[in-house]
Amino acid sequence: MKAVILAGGLGTRLQPYTFFIPKPMLPLGNKPLLEYTIEWLRNAGGIKEIVICVSYLHRTIEDYFEDGSRFNVKIDYARAERPLATAGQLKTAEKMLADDTFVCVYGDSVYEFNLRKMLKMHSESKAFVSMALMHYSTKLKYGFIDVDGSDITGWREKPEISGLINIGCYVMEPGFLKAIPKAGAFGMDDAVRNALAQKKKVKAFEVDGTGFIDIGDKKSYLDAYKQFASRLGKI
Repeated sequence: MKAVILAGGLGTRLQPYTFFIPKPMLPLGNKPLLEYTIEWLRNAGGIKEIVICVSYLHRTIEDYFEDGSRFNVKIDYARAERPLATAGQLKTAEKMLADDTFVCVYGDSVYEFNLRKMLKMHSESKAFVSMALMHYSTKLKYGFIDVDGSDITGWREKPEISGLINIGCYVMEPGFLKAIPKAGAFGMDDAVRNALAQKKKVKAFEVDGTGFIDIGDKKSYLDAYKQFASRLGKI
């Protein structure tokens, strides 16, 4: 089985850190973020063939990981001349994937859950796509006012909402690639909605809060950096 890592985004929410370093290469502890993802795919999923979809500052990634032999994996690169959104990036790797099930992960997050368990669920359920999800809740900073016509019927001050969120790890059947347009930006949300519209089986694999670390913006990156630096111990 192969894995595809989507690592071609601009990382705009992490500027100015990402002006000269692609987001997946930002340091966490003593390694770049992307190295943790490769180690996780190898150790938690037994995957040793990886395609990295690159675009923005791609040479930084290619020069560091090369063919993957230093990391006990085989790495190929699918290069796009411009960012293509998540599913568009994935499409660039189509010719490098055999006609078999594959894993797709975003290159800007840290995953620490049991990938083999997710692969087993996907296989046993005969899913078209499986998505890793995590429970998330947030408190809104505004109060919601309920109305019936022009009559106010209730006031919910800063309510909390909760649900399952996508954490950017998928197990996919090769047919999923055929639903992605050949050119242009196309989001993974659009591709999954297309699969649902075609009545394909899309399964959820729930991950607890310890199995995923988001690196979405400067605050979450700095929080993660401190966490990984602390793992190194005192120098």
